[in-house]
Amino acid sequence: MIDFCSIPFTFKHHVAKDSPEMMSRVSLLKLELLDESGSGGDKTIRNVILAAVGVSVAAVTGYGVYKLVRQYLENTPPKQWRRVGELTDLHVYPIKSCGAIRLTQMDCSTIGPKLGLLRDRIFMVIQTDGTFITGRSHPKLVLVQPRFDDQYETMTLSAPGMMDIAVDVKRLFSVEPVKASVWGQTVTAVDCGEELARWLSRFLLSEDFGLRLVFYPLAHPTRPVREKNLIHINLTPRDSGALHDATSFMLVSEASVADVNARVDKPCSAVQYRPNFVVKGPGAFEEDDWKWIKIGETVYRNVKACTRCIFTNVDPETGIPNSDGEPLKTLKSYRKKPGLGDSPVVGMQMGVRREGTVRLGDAVYVGC
Repeated sequence: MIDFCSIPFTFKHHVAKDSPEMMSRVSLLKLELLDESGSGGDKTIRNVILAAVGVSVAAVTGYGVYKLVRQYLENTPPKQWRRVGELTDLHVYPIKSCGAIRLTQMDCSTIGPKLGLLRDRIFMVIQTDGTFITGRSHPKLVLVQPRFDDQYETMTLSAPGMMDIAVDVKRLFSVEPVKASVWGQTVTAVDCGEELARWLSRFLLSEDFGLRLVFYPLAHPTRPVREKNLIHINLTPRDSGALHDATSFMLVSEASVADVNARVDKPCSAVQYRPNFVVKGPGAFEEDDWKWIKIGETVYRNVKACTRCIFTNVDPETGIPNSDGEPLKTLKSYRKKPGLGDSPVVGMQMGVRREGTVRLGDAVYVGC
């Protein structure tokens, strides 16, 4: 049986094949063998070399098998779970950077949280060149509040000083798609029309044109992992969601939000961190270390720490960024993680590994 633990040491002492050190070692070995075997030395050398090659191949093969087994185990849900809390809030954000819709239950699939045609980050606001905008540059976006009818087929938008406007979501599936861009990645999108474009431009720009609303019509993710996120080895293209920044699910605990609030002058609600799941029970930031999560019928893999940007400073009730740069300023003082640069962490981003339905009050488990 191959001792996998010893393999890294084999590679640690590897010497380049054409180096002077290697040539010297080979020459010495050959002389020693000739001395011991006389004219049969060449045959002995050949056998030694063949044996060495065999050992090397076995070592490389063994290491490859080890990596495959480890990868399989890392991506296989555990059989044992321990309860850590329960769901206290469920949120869906149908328009990127806009207001949240609170639900009592929702279905969870690779595209993200959904209920009928209400889906998470399925719409976004773009400029005329097809590039998207967010609350980072346009904080008033959070004041655009969507709501859905009882059939979850029609979305209505409200905003301060604006008349409500309706979006027939079902109709959008029959419209010829165009192309838009999310973080430099091309996505399929459906333009929602001139009336909505004018409504958004007037509210956000005080102009009659400049912005448009687009819709993602597909039922599955299509984007690869962004280059900056390739360091997260468990993050896969199927986790990229519809028009999300990185993944289709985000979770934060009440205790984590409370921990930050205890350090700042003006407390923030959990919604300011824009989670899909809010969990009561675990201690502050315990979710950092969870690998597998089970909620209701669903199972998730923790694939990425949720790093925070200036959007975190925008008050979802007023659309105004905090003048003191909080809570981001405080977060940077104690919530940075190695390898993640200057962006602090609150919450975790997840990929669904077993689809199903979740409900408020569902128990939350983590893998043992």
